[in-house]
Amino acid sequence: MKFLVLLLISSAAFCQSSFNNDLDTAYQNATKGIYWAYSNIPDSKNSVSNDLISNDQLIAEVRLSKEIKGIKVQSKGYFNTQTVEITAYKSYETLIKEGYIKNYPDDW
Repeated sequence: MKFLVLLLISSAAFCQSSFNNDLDTAYQNATKGIYWAYSNIPDSKNSVSNDLISNDQLIAEVRLSKEIKGIKVQSKGYFNTQTVEITAYKSYETLIKEGYIKNYPDDW
């Protein structure tokens, strides 16, 4: 009986660890989408979306939209059966300081 309880506890710990690893990888994939968006801010369009694919698998869906005085990026990261969604906002001033854009957009 003690062996069975010990076996169940160790099995549950392994499943928790596997879940956490999958979730961490999905988060990393969502983060890749955020960085992709910052590096691909369009000059003339108000929004852009893209799917990031690696090894024939969808790793992230990314949407960037220009907002008043900044941008909004939504990225869904995928890994196995896990999905993580991140929404990030940056002002134009911050984007200029960080080198993602050179000056304020004309429509600001």
